[in-house]
Amino acid sequence: MAPGRKTPAANCPTCRDNGHHNTQDCPCLPEGRWCHGFRAATTDAARIDDWWGAHPAMGVGVACGPAGLVVLDVDAHSAEVPDRSRLLPGIPIHDRVDLTGLGSGFDTLALLAAFRKQPDPAKDETTLRVRTPSGGLHIWYRNTRPDTRFRSSTGSSPKVALAWQVDIRADNGYIVAPTNRTPQGSYVPVGDTRLPAPLPDWLADELTRTGHATVQGSDGADPAAPTATPEALTALLEPRAVPHPRPRTWRTPRTAQRLLDPLLAEVAACAATPQGASFTEKLNRAAYTAGGLVAGGHLSEPQVRDLLAEAARTARPHQPQRNTTIIDSALAAGATRPLHPQGRP
Repeated sequence: MAPGRKTPAANCPTCRDNGHHNTQDCPCLPEGRWCHGFRAATTDAARIDDWWGAHPAMGVGVACGPAGLVVLDVDAHSAEVPDRSRLLPGIPIHDRVDLTGLGSGFDTLALLAAFRKQPDPAKDETTLRVRTPSGGLHIWYRNTRPDTRFRSSTGSSPKVALAWQVDIRADNGYIVAPTNRTPQGSYVPVGDTRLPAPLPDWLADELTRTGHATVQGSDGADPAAPTATPEALTALLEPRAVPHPRPRTWRTPRTAQRLLDPLLAEVAACAATPQGASFTEKLNRAAYTAGGLVAGGHLSEPQVRDLLAEAARTARPHQPQRNTTIIDSALAAGATRPLHPQGRP
């Protein structure tokens, strides 16, 4: 993970400039570089020592697919609650069900568990649970169905989702390891359990019902890397002395800025329309794009935060907290998909 962040370390300059090349043919992975995020995941102790020896401030991320993990990422973002038909995809919620007070993934996950007459996973003391800096929760499980892989998803997806504000980190996804630190706070284990428990059958069935299951799957990570062992996962929780990263000087590529500027202008232009301007959607799109540009190494996070906050403040000065929440959520989502604009600065 990049020092002090929850996103992967930036690619080498060659991969960054050629962002659309086939990762399977990229020489960086067999040569031991960390390009392409979770696709560079490995349990090779010597390689990991080399990485930390060169950059001791780096954090730890786990490629969920090769590690055999399915992680429920429960969000607690302040966001407009969608229609009840979208809270639990595929499960109609009768009008007689009182949803007063529902406002986060904790509520929808508990609702799903109650509907299936099962215990709430957020309270599952038998498995590793990790509190996130934003107040969310990562619930770690092991996939015990070797013939079935589970795909990643976001809780706001109209196609594949388990519940509103409940993301799934599995194949083609990664999770931030406990004890990582960011400027927003630390990822802190909850309770005494430090290992993932087997994925409950009822949750596996729900993931299958909602379209997460595939017969085969691969993250494209280091094919020689064995599945992470309990010992390896436990080692991730050992406290390490991590120096605070030094401030980095960034140069803003003109191509990246040209990609972001029109989106920022759309957000600021909402000032002329107090309602009905799709402000949230436009701010979300701008912040998601900015997150991808930051993850790709083209812009700095403090810089894009300032730009996004200024545009949002211009359009909706009366709701600074809501603006920040939208920006935080979309930046984090965009950071999972590094973006490389075509052309050179």
